[in-house]
Amino acid sequence: MKKKIIITGGAGFIGSHVVRRFVNRYPDYTIINIDALTYAGNLENLKDIENAANYIFEKIDITDAKSVTAIIEKYKPEGVIHLAAESHVDRSISNPLDFVMTNVIGTVNLLNAVRTVWNGNFEGKKFHHISTDEVYGTLGEEGFFLETTSYDPHSPYSASKASSDHFVRAYGDTYGLPIVITNCSNNYGPNHFPEKLIPLCINNILNKQPLPIYGNGDYTRDWLYVIDHAIAIDLVFHEGKLGESYNVGGFNEWKNIDLVKELCRQMDEKLSNPAGTSEQLITFVKDRPGHDLRYAIDAGKIHKELGWKPTVTFEEGLSATIDWYLNNKSWLENVTSGAYNAYYKEHYN
Repeated sequence: MKKKIIITGGAGFIGSHVVRRFVNRYPDYTIINIDALTYAGNLENLKDIENAANYIFEKIDITDAKSVTAIIEKYKPEGVIHLAAESHVDRSISNPLDFVMTNVIGTVNLLNAVRTVWNGNFEGKKFHHISTDEVYGTLGEEGFFLETTSYDPHSPYSASKASSDHFVRAYGDTYGLPIVITNCSNNYGPNHFPEKLIPLCINNILNKQPLPIYGNGDYTRDWLYVIDHAIAIDLVFHEGKLGESYNVGGFNEWKNIDLVKELCRQMDEKLSNPAGTSEQLITFVKDRPGHDLRYAIDAGKIHKELGWKPTVTFEEGLSATIDWYLNNKSWLENVTSGAYNAYYKEHYN
């Protein structure tokens, strides 16, 4: 009998890369992708594996407890990899309750469902919760987030993810659920919805639109190539110690302004523009509330215990990311126009 793994949010950015990796790498698994297909869920991300014999898609909203319980009871998975989440800080400032419902209530619904279905039989089971470094708050000019860093979230998004982390740990401690948590830095790469900095800038350069930079551009982030993150999730899911947390970072700290200038340089080179053309589009805009100055992850634990480290430098990953968008302009056009929303109806109904 094939091992069954449920991956939540598998039509999203990070989730689609994890689903693809598991479907291709583990033909003896059955991978069940559950996704509500909200604005950031796009099944076009998975069209290359949608007909694979070991892949199943189920349209499920994790805020609906009955639907979540029904899907867990239907498949009785040995593992759950939980990526489904609202993830955009700006949206969380405008609509914080949406983030509470998906990130907190949705996570608790999943925990309750696996607790009921597994019913104390935890042998060979694992609930892998994917979270963010933003739960730790902000850093000054020095220092790094460790797995032992106290939580200090500053936005509704990070507060909702911090809450979900606490619930996952609490279910591990209270009910003995076999849990593991990973907290990652900013992801980038192919299939990223163009509301985030890197795909937004790529799209805006292609359309000769302004490149908006908050404040003075000095905000610093650690950047993690999404395929490297998928490798880390695979490794932690299979080899991570139950009850543990692992920080996953790219060892790539960049100030926003320096990142955008590097992106502009590479775009001009790839588009055969005169040097400096894209950089002229940079526009500084009013800062957002509660903006954390710096995030930086110490990923030494996952390297020491599991042997993981990034496979590409930021410059290499950024180049590959730009190439993907330039070679997949139809994907970008479908997302920015909203046409991607029709994919589910056309292919799954």
